[in-house]
Amino acid sequence: MSHSFVMFSGPHLAALTVFVLACILMFLGRIRLQDSMPARQMVRYLIIACLIASEIALDIWNITEGYWNIKSTLPLELCSITLLLSVVMLAVRSRFLYQILFFAGIGGALQALITPSLDFAYPHFRFFQFFAAHMLIILASLYMTWVEKLQPTWRSIGWTMIFLNVLALGVGVINWMLGSNYMFLMHKPPTASILDFLGPHPLYLLAEEGIALLIFALMQLLFFVLPAKISKASAAAKARDKSVL
Repeated sequence: MSHSFVMFSGPHLAALTVFVLACILMFLGRIRLQDSMPARQMVRYLIIACLIASEIALDIWNITEGYWNIKSTLPLELCSITLLLSVVMLAVRSRFLYQILFFAGIGGALQALITPSLDFAYPHFRFFQFFAAHMLIILASLYMTWVEKLQPTWRSIGWTMIFLNVLALGVGVINWMLGSNYMFLMHKPPTASILDFLGPHPLYLLAEEGIALLIFALMQLLFFVLPAKISKASAAAKARDKSVL
């Protein structure tokens, strides 16, 4: 069994395919879930349970396999933090957390899915846990968008950037105290990632800020602004057709 993960290998592409299918299934089932409180609650609690289970399973594996280390296995990576916050968001259906997690959660987890910082290949436990956890982070925010019908605003992007910078400051202090590298604030990961294209430390941190802002703006446009304009144009066209008739 190979322990070396290869980006865009067959298993990686298969995992991305499963992710896309899960998103499509969530989108196609949104109306049925909106119309059924029991089904809506079941899906919400199922995502919560799977998020918690994935984090607990990782902790157990780290401990039993001797990988647990205060410098590398605390839940201080961005995706670990957004995973835990996604549990809270779903549990209380928090609109405030949703505004942040729609951008920080989806943006961070999607980048991790496309360019994983992962040492273990299929069919290792870490392969399945890694992809499941990051898929669930995204599905949590998509559930709140498509089923609970919440929407972030342009102001939400500002809140997200503030959250990320405050978080980076706090984690940076912890890195300094522990000699760790959570959120890759001190140096790039040893495996290939998008950071390899963003220059040396600390320039890639500044580049990440700009890229994050751009991605968040594109997400707002693609998810909400453009669909709203298309919907209005379609409604106006139908109204004109009726007036002609």
